[in-house]
Amino acid sequence: MIDPVSTNPDDRRRCSVLGVPVDACRDARAAAVGLHAAGGGRIVTLNAEMTMAARANPELGQAIATANLVIPDGAGVVWALSLQGVNVVKSAGIELSWSLLRYAAAHQWRVALVGSAPAVMDVLRRDLPQRLPGLNLALAVDGYQPPEAWPGLEAELRDLKPDLVLIALGVPRQETWSQRVCQGASGVWMGVGGSFDVWAGVKRRAPAWMCRWQIEWLYRLLQEPSRWRRMLSLPAFVWDVLRKGRA
Repeated sequence: MIDPVSTNPDDRRRCSVLGVPVDACRDARAAAVGLHAAGGGRIVTLNAEMTMAARANPELGQAIATANLVIPDGAGVVWALSLQGVNVVKSAGIELSWSLLRYAAAHQWRVALVGSAPAVMDVLRRDLPQRLPGLNLALAVDGYQPPEAWPGLEAELRDLKPDLVLIALGVPRQETWSQRVCQGASGVWMGVGGSFDVWAGVKRRAPAWMCRWQIEWLYRLLQEPSRWRRMLSLPAFVWDVLRKGRA
């Protein structure tokens, strides 16, 4: 059976929100598969919080600017693009990464997982091959490695030449780390934030109705009240977008 997904890596338009690049594309998974077909590269999933962090952190900003595909993962970024006349659909990173895992299982891709807690990675090693028959989990390493272990892990990743590398080290580390390590490497590399925790059942994703209303941020805040300081970037993002629109 022929897979209907387009593998044209150029089916996108690079835009900018507050000076941070983001790509408008019709189908995020097709663009990601196309990136693999073109030799690989990095995917960043951009939301309002990360946009503000990139403006304050040049290293993160550079990691985003040099990514091959920057997906609008957040209602704020989608809204900001709409003010520019660019209408896109939010592509949640957790959904895109799961879709890529399913694609990987169906197409014999070699997959590497890096990050999250040891207990979470233990669950993923055990459960993912059962949930996704055919999945070739070539490497699954938690993010709590001693400093001296990382050079060896990075060399192993390069030698493995995985088709898909999902990284759960948190922002900005997962973006800056993948930018450095994947230079000259093949495959698709993508930061996935807390997706591993959700897949392992350690955390729950927002209910479907909250996702439809694009208020997942509120659910995360209610689940983790300690995030409130980070959430202060959201009204700042809205203000800066509106102010730039009036300038």
